[in-house]
Order: sequence, then structure tokens, then C-alpha cells
Amino acid sequence: MSDSKKEIYSFDQKHLLGLEDYSAEDILYVLEQAKTFREVLDRPVPKIPTLRDKTIVNLFYENSTRTRLSFELAQKRMGADVVNFSAGTSSTKKGESLKDTIRNISSMKIDMVVSRHESPGVPHFLTRCVDASIINAGDGAHEHPTQALLDMFTMQQTYPELKGKKIAIIGDISHSRVVRSNIIGLKKVGADVVVCGPKSFMPVHVESLGAEVSYNLDETLAWCDIAMALRIQMERVGGGTDLFPSLREYHETFGIKMEHLEKYPNFTVMHPGPINRGVEMQSDVADSDRAVILNQVTNGVAVRMAVLYLLSGGSRI
Repeated sequence: MSDSKKEIYSFDQKHLLGLEDYSAEDILYVLEQAKTFREVLDRPVPKIPTLRDKTIVNLFYENSTRTRLSFELAQKRMGADVVNFSAGTSSTKKGESLKDTIRNISSMKIDMVVSRHESPGVPHFLTRCVDASIINAGDGAHEHPTQALLDMFTMQQTYPELKGKKIAIIGDISHSRVVRSNIIGLKKVGADVVVCGPKSFMPVHVESLGAEVSYNLDETLAWCDIAMALRIQMERVGGGTDLFPSLREYHETFGIKMEHLEKYPNFTVMHPGPINRGVEMQSDVADSDRAVILNQVTNGVAVRMAVLYLLSGGSRI
């Protein structure tokens, strides 16, 4: 995005419920702002007081490590007052409904809610219950927009212009909210997307999102600029290992190996985490200089800082 566009662009979003609701210009503007926050993280004292008058609730009904810590770190780096809510230790155990929970929390005068829930659509529901800005940190197998944004930001570090770039997403396509948000976001900015995995992990509607489908890993890796591996979502598969013979066979057919890096020397390796080493990829692949997985983690904090900043009413830094 040019400097002139940065000066005149008006970001008018109140929530981040999913990338379906964001235009290509919105997405690129968030990524542009994230560059500044990435520079902040490299400072000796990586803090700025831009949210010091804001109160943010992290409303997590589903287990999370990286996403929750990333949001919390982003919030504290920006000086916000942070309240962490965990369903396992809350009144929901006593039968309190989600609606009553969020209204009780809202009565404490909050500005933003970061929501993670196992049910699709919960972030949209929350917008009807409170006036605070809602950020979707994952709703079931529906969307995970900040993960897709940080993935795209990481891709830009190798390929500043994503239009026309060839992105392969490999693995458990059916049960992943990450893949849906990535396809939506990448297609909006003009990238080409191929999803690759076993037929049992391929949803029937995936082509309607604009992605092509492949069942051949070698052909996919020969084609792509970036290969993003996804873990098998065992918590959503429901123990149904009838969907694939074994983890070992899955790795043999769809796992990225060192021989692939040698055979196809140009693609970059990504993974949203957590990695199952020896399943989605060999351990040596994850640790190789072709992998940018740790960059994704650091970039996640910068991108979430940008999202928090923009949704809090900031227009530029």
C-alpha cells in the first residue's frame, strides 16, 4: 500500500468477527499497521501506551496457549488493563449462560472482548449482547481471523506482494478454522490457494471458497511458493481415526520431509502450531532455515497489537 493510501484510508471496522467482513483494503491496512508494531517489539523496551485507558477481557471458553498468550502480551505491551476469563473456573460451571456472563462482565465497563469458543457464531452473538468491540480468537471450525492475518503478514516478509503468489495449505482441511480464514483472506488479496490432504479431510464446500483441491503432495510442493502444514484436529475429529489409517501413514503420504526441501528448493514452510513433529512434517523440516514458524509466533503479537489499536479507534501511529 502506498504512502498516499495510508494517509487517506479510513478504517471503519468496529469488530473482527472474521475476514469475510473485511475488504482487501481493510486486510492490507491491518498488515501495514502491523509493520510499525513489529518494529516496536524489536525495541529494548517493547512497550507503547496506546491502550492505557482501555479495559480488555479475554473471554476463553476453549483451551488455548499461543493465541491467549499472544493476545495478552499484545494488550500488556500497549498498556491496557487486562481481565482474563476462564470458563473452567467461572460461574458457567454453576449453569450461568454465555449471555448472562458477558452482560455481567460488560457491566464492569469494558472496551473490548477477545472471544474464543468451541461453537461457531459466538463472536457474532456477543455483538448483540454488549457495546464493546469483539475480536474473534477462534469460533469452532468457522474462523480464526487473527491467525490468518499473522500468517499473511509472515508471508509478506518473504513476498511483499501477495497477489499472484501460490499458497498451499496441507493437512486437516475439514476441521481447521485457520484454513477457512486463510483462504478467504488470501483470495481477497489476489493469491492463488491450493488445499492438499486426504479425501477424508477435504470438505465438500472448500472449492466454493475459491481454493483448488489436490490429493498429491509432491505436485503441490512443486507448484507452491509457500507450504503451510496443518495439524490433525484430533479434538474435533472426535476420536474417529477411521478418517485415516494411522498417523504414521498420514506422515508418509502428506508429511513434509527433508527430501521435499531438497527436491523442491524454493518453497517456504509455515505452520500455525502446535506442530506434531513426525506427523505434519519431519522435525528437521520444522527446524530448517526454510521454516518461518517462530517468525509466525512473534508476528502474531505485532498483528494482534495492530488489530487492538485499530479497533480501539486508532487511525495511525
